[in-house]
Amino acid sequence: MPAVRTRPRVGVVKLTSCDGCQLTLLDLEDELLAIAERFDIVDFPEATSVRSDGPYDVLFVEGSISAPEHVERLRELRARTTKLVAIGACATAGGIQALRNWANVADWSSSVYPEPGLLSVLDRVTPVSDHVTVDAELRGCPISAQQLREFLGAALTGRRPQFPDEAVCLECKRRGLACVLVAGDQPCLGPITRTGCGAICPAMGRGCYGCFGPRETPNVPALLERFHEAGLEPDEAARKLAGFNAWAEPLRPFIPATGGERPAEGHDARN
Repeated sequence: MPAVRTRPRVGVVKLTSCDGCQLTLLDLEDELLAIAERFDIVDFPEATSVRSDGPYDVLFVEGSISAPEHVERLRELRARTTKLVAIGACATAGGIQALRNWANVADWSSSVYPEPGLLSVLDRVTPVSDHVTVDAELRGCPISAQQLREFLGAALTGRRPQFPDEAVCLECKRRGLACVLVAGDQPCLGPITRTGCGAICPAMGRGCYGCFGPRETPNVPALLERFHEAGLEPDEAARKLAGFNAWAEPLRPFIPATGGERPAEGHDARN
């Protein structure tokens, strides 16, 4: 008698984020029934009130680590998970909230909260990989539905998912788009950014904002030189880099060098 095939147990959890990457899964719409037939979705706050403590075959983690309780929870989840997948710019690079790493927590908290002493946060916002082993990453703000489908298909067949490491510029060429950096003299992060969005912003005549994070070995100094030639002052160039993936290792060193303040020395939650 053939053995009954067990569906992989899948969970989706949220830390500090906007839930946009979770919604990418729901936006698959017509494919959701097929996904539900092949995976046992045991925990997904955006879709159901059902909860599970694991174990998980695949756990998608959305959001950055910004509070002490996140560290403990993440480590507990890692211990109950076979494949942990960081999804989105927040989970893979700290996200837009990591911009506070260039400021003092006491300064901004006192200007926002009436009782900042009640706020329990870490000095720095960090990605998931700073605290636990990550088996895969889905980049983007939000993630790409196509790349999500590729990962799910790979998980079912036991193969390694294939994600592109091309610059957004190549997508622009395939679509026959005029380069907004060269032809339009607009600041564009496309040359150093991993493709995944389909070059949405250049297609609308705007420079890339870097949503999918830096591609492997990006030539950041060359791009900053091009920004300078286009007339950008150092602080303006810093603001272009300091976006969704500012805390990503390839970008972080250049932000203080181009006009931003150096990151404050903070508490390392792993200690």
